[in-house]
Amino acid sequence: MAQKGPGTGKIVTTALVVTGNMVGAGILALPINLGPSGLIPAIVGTVVMWILMTCTALVYSRQKTLVEGDGADLPTFFGVEFGRAGQWVSIGANLIILYGLLTAYLDGVTSIVINLFDLAIPQWAVMFCYFILAALFTSFGAAVMRRGNALLMLVMWGAFAALVVLTMPHMSGKGDLMHDWSFLPSGLPVLLTAFHFHNIVPTLCRTLGQDRKAITTAIWTGTSIGLVMNVIWMVVVITALPMTGGSDNIIVAFTNNLPATVPLAKVIGSTSFTDIALVFSVVAMTTSFMANGIALQGFMGDLSGLLFKTSSKAMVWILSFIPPLLVGWLYPDLFLIALNVAGGIGINILFGIMPGVLLVKYSESGSLKRISGYLLVAAFSAVLLVEIGQELGLLHISPNVEYWTARHF
Repeated sequence: MAQKGPGTGKIVTTALVVTGNMVGAGILALPINLGPSGLIPAIVGTVVMWILMTCTALVYSRQKTLVEGDGADLPTFFGVEFGRAGQWVSIGANLIILYGLLTAYLDGVTSIVINLFDLAIPQWAVMFCYFILAALFTSFGAAVMRRGNALLMLVMWGAFAALVVLTMPHMSGKGDLMHDWSFLPSGLPVLLTAFHFHNIVPTLCRTLGQDRKAITTAIWTGTSIGLVMNVIWMVVVITALPMTGGSDNIIVAFTNNLPATVPLAKVIGSTSFTDIALVFSVVAMTTSFMANGIALQGFMGDLSGLLFKTSSKAMVWILSFIPPLLVGWLYPDLFLIALNVAGGIGINILFGIMPGVLLVKYSESGSLKRISGYLLVAAFSAVLLVEIGQELGLLHISPNVEYWTARHF
């Protein structure tokens, strides 16, 4: 008798875990980072990146040495696949991802609290208070995440739905067909962050008993739900916020590295919206902070053992949390920039380019899989070059203020 695969319920719950890992700071940044390109380019870019990131996750799910061993990790996996150079590239990329994301969460929550409530207190004080709470929750480890994750996800999705409903009356069709495609490449790095969940692929493969069909269904279902949420949020925000004019518009928010909920709260002017925006933003970023903080502590434990021949808990904690806190203190307005660096460089290399290289390595010459691998490498390399060019000042992609102002949008 053939063995039955995972049931529908298990596949659905696993898919929701994928979605939960995707929805975080990225969704708050998307309308602001992509908005100046126009609604249609923003949606097209989002759909394309959804396809690419889902495909690279599927590539990882097919790597038996990565997903079948309980103690498997990416640096060890790439060390086996590409030698010591591959191992250190994956270590560097992972550090950029985890440090970049934690910095973005600290800056993002601080910016939201200060700007939503016009608090006359230093940003560093708000950041330190939030850091203490987030680091404390994270220090309890995965047990707290498992017990509270479902409740936090329900709160986050409920708040998200409420934000969409409250924003819809302010939507306008004006400017729907206006576009500035030349700005789109600037927003692609944050899309990688919005569709990033690849670090849980080994776990979900084990959860589904290595059933390839179930894994594929769960990944496509989970990322599709995330795609729908991202597109709905972008449509609502981009059509509700003015592109220019006044102080609360998309381009001003982009210039000041603000999450979308900050200008939205000012435009809508509702106490209920402000409170729900705070709940959604803090819960979304705190759940992500905890997940990535736990991952960073585990990663730092392995790395400090490799480099310093010790894995003391105190040193691991300091190496995990103090660097992003210091960067956040020194540069409190890095929310969008930190997400761009984490996505455009770290996530790009580890979960974009390297899966493409794996596909090329293990596919027959001239096969569709090998061609697909080359396309993945080319696409993600292009995004990487754009991000590095922008960060080094070699490439300047700015919102076309004159274009949008001339159209009074």
